[in-house]
Amino acid sequence: MTNDRPWHEQDEFWRDTQSLMFSEERLSKTPEEIDRVVSLLELHPGMLILDMCCGVGRHSLELARRGYKVTGVDRTRSYLDTARQSAEAEGLEIEFLLSDIREFSRPESFDVTINMFTSFGYFEDPLDDGKVVSNLYESLKPGGQLLIEMMGKEVLARIFCERDWFEMDDGTLILEERKVTRDWSWMENRRIALKGNQRQEYRFAHRPYSATELTGLLLECGFSTAQAYGGIDGSPYDHQAKRLAVVARR
Repeated sequence: MTNDRPWHEQDEFWRDTQSLMFSEERLSKTPEEIDRVVSLLELHPGMLILDMCCGVGRHSLELARRGYKVTGVDRTRSYLDTARQSAEAEGLEIEFLLSDIREFSRPESFDVTINMFTSFGYFEDPLDDGKVVSNLYESLKPGGQLLIEMMGKEVLARIFCERDWFEMDDGTLILEERKVTRDWSWMENRRIALKGNQRQEYRFAHRPYSATELTGLLLECGFSTAQAYGGIDGSPYDHQAKRLAVVARR
């Protein structure tokens, strides 16, 4: 894929990788993931929740099914169209909005904000990450909570594999290549999808965060507390952690 726009602003990337990011296997895990989010954050039905980078709405839909009032925000129109269709089919009232996360803010409107599945750290300028966190802080009511869930830098370092491949259910062969750059502050990725005589190649990158770096950023942007966990199950963030989940309170 050759395009002058940053990879995360290319609709083609999100369209062509939708089946990979939102596979049936991943969608099937959504209820269990929300079970854990509800427990970790001690949520109560009726709370106002912002799902930032909601994608096709898998978490938004599950939260709405359980009685939460949900607003989902994403930059990809086709994902939001899919999310709206799913909500309408189930008779769920969910607000889905098209917006760049660097721009969306609704002051003191939400009890909880969630940002799941490594949907943070895409921007070249680290100040943009700070802007996102500031927007999330501003959008929370006093005492509100933020959950950011991602693949932590420490976990990446432990399991790092420069190249690998796997086959999707539809027979598509996925080849991936990864490169750590900028003193472990940037991860560059190359993905090739092969199916029959078709070949698609994508390049994307993100800024991995350690637990200390992410909690530090949250505290710097105004949050009163920030606690790191080894996943949304609330396990310790230690040498056995599989993910990084940070819960911060305004």
